[in-house]
Amino acid sequence: MIGTTENLAAIRAQAHIHHAWLLGLQLMVSSTSGKDEVGEWMFRLFRRQHLQKFLSSFEKLGLSGLPDAVACARYHMLANNMGGVGVEYMYESDRKAWVRFRYPRWMYHGPTLCGVPVEASRGILEAWYAYNGVSLGNPRLGFVCVSEDMTGEFGLCGYFREYDHDLSDEERLRFARGELPPPFDPAEQPAPPADQWDEVRLEKAKRNFALDFIRNGLAELAGVIGRTRTRELAARAARLTGLQYFAETAALVGAKDGGLEDTTNYLALMFGGMGDETSVCPADQAVELQHQGLRVIRGLPDDEATLVFDCWAELWKGAASSQRQLKTLDVERSGNAARWRLALASNGGAARLP
Repeated sequence: MIGTTENLAAIRAQAHIHHAWLLGLQLMVSSTSGKDEVGEWMFRLFRRQHLQKFLSSFEKLGLSGLPDAVACARYHMLANNMGGVGVEYMYESDRKAWVRFRYPRWMYHGPTLCGVPVEASRGILEAWYAYNGVSLGNPRLGFVCVSEDMTGEFGLCGYFREYDHDLSDEERLRFARGELPPPFDPAEQPAPPADQWDEVRLEKAKRNFALDFIRNGLAELAGVIGRTRTRELAARAARLTGLQYFAETAALVGAKDGGLEDTTNYLALMFGGMGDETSVCPADQAVELQHQGLRVIRGLPDDEATLVFDCWAELWKGAASSQRQLKTLDVERSGNAARWRLALASNGGAARLP
């Protein structure tokens, strides 16, 4: 039953590994494709996220009826914090309200901040922050950025402002270096409705926050660099993330670095952290795991589901290859179900990218 310590740990582990995969993929695209491609990718990804989530979340977050500038600032504080992103809110007036992202930055956690170009941040601002007024039907609402991450100032910070005139497309995002936010007041920080957001739902929100960036991100990256190149980079980033993060995620869920049974237990626990169902089927010199649900591709069109799953599978193949006793992990998918086959690696049989 979701809500046990074990399952909460698995939910957190899934949030952790998908977050890491997103960061790794940003670095890989930055280093192999270039800054303009990263900026265009982030624009497409955040516009897609905006259209899916922005207006639909207002009622859930208790923002209906507030002045638009205030509602937007509160939205970004609430939605980001619920996803695990540290953001602070400062009210100045009904027509001007601030947000300040605190470090460490979720989107560029750790040294990732040093390897992602400023074009990524600009793509995010243009795709979402500058578009809030359009979605709200308020042509006078824009966003003013006073500080950014990659420019070495004090981090991403700015304010939503409602002007006295309608804004052109170019005026919806402005930059005003040197302006500082009002003092932080902890008593002013909004919180989600407590009767609707318990601990379990908040942990699921963090997992889904990271997961949605991957689901939407792969589809939008394919529109920038092509499907073949996206699969190549995303699969490699996933494999490396699985290799790098097996030890951390295994520790989170209480799994061991051991034989086939231990790895099968790790996979079952991790897939349980997605809300999926698994059952173990012993096989000749191997173990097979039946996997039902596949939250990672739930609701996606067939072409996107195939791309996402094929790359996502490399997370777990990487995790299997990271262990002291090397193993191979193969998978066959049919719709929203999959069959994983785990076996000990033999000479010449270590897992490799296809």
